[in-house]
Amino acid sequence: MPIKIPDQLPATDILRGENIFVMSETRAASQEIRPLKVLLLNLMPKKIETETQFLRLLSNTPLQVDVELLRIDNRPTKNTPTEHLDTFYRQFEMVKNRNFDGLIVTGAPLGLVQFEDVLYWEEIQAIMSWARTHVTSTLFVCWAAQAGLKLLYDLPKRTRKEKLSGVYWHQVHDCRNPIVRGFDDNFLAPHSRYADFSPEYLENHTDLDILATSSQAGVYLAATKDKRNVFVTGHPEYDALTLHNEYTRDAGEGMEPNLPLNYYPDDNPELPPVASWRSHGHLLFSNWLNYCVYQQTPYDLEHFSEERFTKDE
Repeated sequence: MPIKIPDQLPATDILRGENIFVMSETRAASQEIRPLKVLLLNLMPKKIETETQFLRLLSNTPLQVDVELLRIDNRPTKNTPTEHLDTFYRQFEMVKNRNFDGLIVTGAPLGLVQFEDVLYWEEIQAIMSWARTHVTSTLFVCWAAQAGLKLLYDLPKRTRKEKLSGVYWHQVHDCRNPIVRGFDDNFLAPHSRYADFSPEYLENHTDLDILATSSQAGVYLAATKDKRNVFVTGHPEYDALTLHNEYTRDAGEGMEPNLPLNYYPDDNPELPPVASWRSHGHLLFSNWLNYCVYQQTPYDLEHFSEERFTKDE
């Protein structure tokens, strides 16, 4: 089954051109099933590129997924047309009285910014607090994972001396956990971050199930035992050229970035890179939708019970 997104969204034609199953709103309305309601909080500057990447991963599932796009505030952005934001994105005030099956919080280019200096930190706090009683499962990606650990576990910001950039091998730690069901024992995933997530630190300061790690990149995937909060420290949504675009951007700004590890063939940035992580990314999102959202969420979101999420806290 497909994702259901507005026909006019730029991602629609892109995904259809990639043989991704995208359903029109009219056709979706004729099906007598309840689609999963997923909210995507897009914190990245290039919103059209990022929303397309995440919608691609949400599409490869037997479940019908109704995606709504959320912006953090109404400040203008130079990377996304205002008309696009006004047409397709919602403000938090428009959704805060509703319940959702899932919430995805994207990364943000804030790796070297302290939490208290983030312009929309109070808004992030409000949304994450709201999600505790209005969302079945939340998926935190890259910077959002660090923000989530701060707000849920009060973990301070831990910053690496050098940016972690490249495609890294990871090992699955608990193949019985449904979030990694079907994963290869070792798999590749891209990272692009300054945040530090060592296994030892999370083991000593949280009760998270650590599901996949890398000897070079640290923890990649972790989750609360009830699967209501899932943390992904890398970028499974990245296109083949995303790391390349970041590298050339930083080089053009005189930052002298290191070459992304294990990314370019023969470490030659003149050769086109290959997305070696695509199948893993699709499987991760399919597992999250199925086991953390669909298998846990109530059929009628209007009868979403706060007690089922607060009684054990």
